[in-house]
Amino acid sequence: MTALAPSSRVGDVLELVVGEVVHGGWCVSRHDESGRVVFVRHALPGERVRAIITQLGARLARADAIEILRPSPDRVAPPCRYAGPGGCGGCDWQHAGLPAQRALKAAVIGQQLARIAGIDREVVVLPVDGDQAGLGWRTAVTFGLDGSGQAGLRRHRSHEVVGIDRCLIAHPLVTQAGVTGRSWPASADSVQVCVAPLSRERGVLVAGRALTADRLPELDAECVQLVGRPGRRVPVRGRGYLAQRAAGRDWRVSLGGFWQVHPGAADALASAVLTGLAPQPGDVALDLYCGAGLFAGVLAEQVGPDGAVIAIERDVAAVRDARHNLREWPWVRVLRGDVAAVLDSTGPDRASLAVLDPPRAGAARPVVDALCGRGRHAGTALRRIAYVSCDPATLARDLRLLLDGGWELADLHGYDVFPMTHHVECLAMLTRAV
Repeated sequence: MTALAPSSRVGDVLELVVGEVVHGGWCVSRHDESGRVVFVRHALPGERVRAIITQLGARLARADAIEILRPSPDRVAPPCRYAGPGGCGGCDWQHAGLPAQRALKAAVIGQQLARIAGIDREVVVLPVDGDQAGLGWRTAVTFGLDGSGQAGLRRHRSHEVVGIDRCLIAHPLVTQAGVTGRSWPASADSVQVCVAPLSRERGVLVAGRALTADRLPELDAECVQLVGRPGRRVPVRGRGYLAQRAAGRDWRVSLGGFWQVHPGAADALASAVLTGLAPQPGDVALDLYCGAGLFAGVLAEQVGPDGAVIAIERDVAAVRDARHNLREWPWVRVLRGDVAAVLDSTGPDRASLAVLDPPRAGAARPVVDALCGRGRHAGTALRRIAYVSCDPATLARDLRLLLDGGWELADLHGYDVFPMTHHVECLAMLTRAV
């Protein structure tokens, strides 16, 4: 095995035996007692590979496997020609079969729980309905534009755009919008396509400076908007939202607003949250970082008019959507503002149930403190929490704080709502320690 020598440079090729998977789509090859390691993409645990160094630091290097000398039995041929070294950076695991991908993601979740939270737990990552063998699922894709005005996807850890004809993990409606293979004006920076599979609606957001509608190529989309700086939107065609469907009803979601990108994710998570929280008529529930109001809506139906749901969100468009989506339940309040600040002023004291689905950075520390009944919220009556997370590391960090604050981890599952990538959605259920 070639050593990672002090004289090693970017571009050098090493022969490596690849070890365990780690967070971010990497596998690790460990070297000597000094702790120097190589993080390798496009490899699988147990493989012997030739890998080219792409980044070099004092104690670690990053590399791409360019030749597989001893393949893993889990290795398959990537379905997309842009998925290999030097190609698009959107997919991390196309070279592994789907069961192996889920096992890798489960291993990463377990690592983060053990390393950060001190939790020793075996985790299962479950598939969800709505993709085609891991392809054709992504309902929101942001395309970069190169210097010639051609649309593509960015290389891994780079702003460089790789020209593509089609993204295989993109939903067919995204492809039908016709973003690639067109000439875009030099003033455009990026193009985001968002689609709603069941309503068949397509929306396109074109970001850049001094954009005008007459310079855009013809697009097959019901809704088109220009996004200037700082975030000013100019409607070009259609309404400013899509109708997404989940939990047996339609939800208005502003174009570019947060909604689960896998067609089966919203249903799967809403069902699991309901099962875990087991709301009863008369319960008071919190929906923190509520987005368009999916969890608040399914909880409202269960707690009924004798109960209440308090939903909190800071994004203006999402609050507008949530108030529209939840208008039929007068016992639901949608409050706009920073979740920590609003929760501090309203308090979780009356609530018996809480669900939170924070951004990748996780919940703010004051939010966790309030859920634990610390400080002036010592009288909280919370008995169950559902924590939805797209980042195992920040989930583990927050779980450690919750466990230290008197909660117990009752259940935790992963959901494979990002096939072919290293991303994974988790749902942790917590109950009050007795």
